Amino acid sequence: MKKTIMTLGLAALSLWQTATAQLNITIDGGSASALPIAVAPFANNGPALPDNMSEVISNDLARSGQFKPLAKELLVEQVNADSDIKYGTWRLLGADFLSYGDITHQGNGRIEVRFRLVSVADQKQLLALTLPLDASQSRAGAHYIADRIYEAVLGVPGVFSTKLTYVTAVNRGDGIEYQLIVADADGYGPQALVSSKEPLLSPAWSHDGKKIAYVSFEQGNSSIFVQDLATGSRTMMTNFKGINGAPKFSPDGKQLAITLSKSGNPEIYTINLFDKKLKQITQHWAIDTEPEWAPDGQSIFFTSDRGGKPQIYQTHLATGKTNRVTFEGDYNARASISPDGQYMALVHGNNNEYNISLYHRPSSTIQRLSNGKLDETPSFAPNGSMVLYATKTAAGKGLLKAVSVDGQTTNDLVLANGHVREPSWSPMLR
Repeated sequence: MKKTIMTLGLAALSLWQTATAQLNITIDGGSASALPIAVAPFANNGPALPDNMSEVISNDLARSGQFKPLAKELLVEQVNADSDIKYGTWRLLGADFLSYGDITHQGNGRIEVRFRLVSVADQKQLLALTLPLDASQSRAGAHYIADRIYEAVLGVPGVFSTKLTYVTAVNRGDGIEYQLIVADADGYGPQALVSSKEPLLSPAWSHDGKKIAYVSFEQGNSSIFVQDLATGSRTMMTNFKGINGAPKFSPDGKQLAITLSKSGNPEIYTINLFDKKLKQITQHWAIDTEPEWAPDGQSIFFTSDRGGKPQIYQTHLATGKTNRVTFEGDYNARASISPDGQYMALVHGNNNEYNISLYHRPSSTIQRLSNGKLDETPSFAPNGSMVLYATKTAAGKGLLKAVSVDGQTTNDLVLANGHVREPSWSPMLR
């Protein structure tokens, strides 16, 4: 069982990258209420940067479904300073907002990016930033600017500087190679944290974004590991006989909720990350699996067939009281809770079709988000605006999609080679 553990830090720019894991994004649909914005090309007094910052910003905003960037051919005027803005022109072009900036090269690979965002209707400046960067950080700087635009206009933090983790499976000729990948939220910069000839499953982020828990079969049986992203070091948390699966970090970062079948039946447990002390949470003849913490850490949602078919249940940790949450449909599983706790993304099944749906907890209503037949593994964006999930093409190839919570905008993250599955969206990263 060949396995390679890559010692990698997310901040390092020299990380090994695999071309086969590069994701390319296509955008389908868009909200009718998306805000028109003109993202003018940045003026640049020196050599071209590794990434076109205005294009990265424009693509980020388009992917969110909340903005509709003007087409390149409509960006008819160069804007280098406030005095260059002809508000009447941009108003005629239909832009509600205009962003522009300039890049000054300062030597030794350093640049200074000056950026402005204005409201065209109000002729008012909304945002002004000056960013000192290494030239190699131009894409990260653009994501940061897109985040700030999103927040300045909508009042909600953007998620363009966040990360995704997922598992790829590629046939190398002598067998399947599995990799645990971390990439930017737009699919760029993929980094292989783990490579294995044995399956990798269920990656989950810690709430500070510094660790990932996952399941590996390198020992011949499933085992749960926690890997530190800064150092690459990892700790085996469980390796009991039977199932060791579905790890999820508690909001305070002190525990994992996991599924173990060491007693003969799959049950939900918690395990302390520091002393590995176990606590059994459920005890039932049915299969209890796929735990998900409530945002306040006071309860755990999980999938159980104790009612005859898989449905979502919630157990309150202080009292042990358990109640059924979902009732509509033959199958509801793999819950992901929105940051505000109001919504639950889940796999909703009827008549052998499995879609990603959005369950509104206060009203107990379900809204369908995806259109595939075998969609799985939903994961909320950390601002609650989108849901990431895995699906399959008509040819059976695994890929990732991200859909806005209104269902209007879908991003296809297409892998050039192999299958992609088991996605998880990071928390906000600093």
